[in-house]
Amino acid sequence: MSTETSADTGTEEIESSKAPLVTHLIELRSRLMKALIAMAIAFVICFFFATEIFNLLIWPLERAVGDASDVEMIYTAPQEYFFTQLKIALFGAIFIAFPVIAGQIYMFVAPGLYSNEKSAFLPYLIATPILFLMGASLVYFFVMPFAMEFFLGMEQSGDGVAQISLVPRVSEYLGLIMTLILAFGFCFQLPVLLTLMARAGMVTSEGLKKKRKYAVVIVFGVAAFMTPPDPISQIGLAIPTMLLYELSIFSVRSVERKRKAARDAEDGDSEEATEEPPSDPGDID
Repeated sequence: MSTETSADTGTEEIESSKAPLVTHLIELRSRLMKALIAMAIAFVICFFFATEIFNLLIWPLERAVGDASDVEMIYTAPQEYFFTQLKIALFGAIFIAFPVIAGQIYMFVAPGLYSNEKSAFLPYLIATPILFLMGASLVYFFVMPFAMEFFLGMEQSGDGVAQISLVPRVSEYLGLIMTLILAFGFCFQLPVLLTLMARAGMVTSEGLKKKRKYAVVIVFGVAAFMTPPDPISQIGLAIPTMLLYELSIFSVRSVERKRKAARDAEDGDSEEATEEPPSDPGDID
């Protein structure tokens, strides 16, 4: 009986949220405008502080060099640093405006979800930026400093040999650290992606365990493609991604347990509903 009631309630929620296509398009436009306004405001703020943000991004290089005063960077075109600041502003705007963008997406999708689906969707919405920041922090505090030490180790100096020193361009350094941050941030979404696929019935924990050896090959291939051609950044991305793959197996198994418990509860309710009520002894002649 309770199963039928919950199903009826969910159907009523969907029916009450139905609206003409034009209404959905108007709401979509409104959500997009709010997200773009948030990004524009964040872009202006980040562009105003672009130099300070870039100085923060230089910290891994300063740590590898050992002394900030020894760090020297150049730009070889008059407009290069200006466009670098624009990239910094856009990059920072996406970070700052992400909560607003995610909130607008959720508010657009939420009317078409059941109440239990809304409660299930929110944790993933919260976990996505947290995992992205974890990946970005790993790049900023560990991978990038070690990668810069690796690159600086290729410098050459001394008597009788050509002097070779690293003097990075501002645009190339920014491109390197942004590539690593995006690569790690997206790869750290693996638990969210696999758990959502498990909720949709597309993957199982047993299937993920059986395909672990293929996952290792794919992860190292993706790490080689998404990172610079040095072993430090590739291994630095591949190992955490494999740990996240193992974490995803536990997360998928948890989803399967909850689904099984809900199915058992529904089966129990249906059995109780089909049982005939006991006959009243007083009715027997």
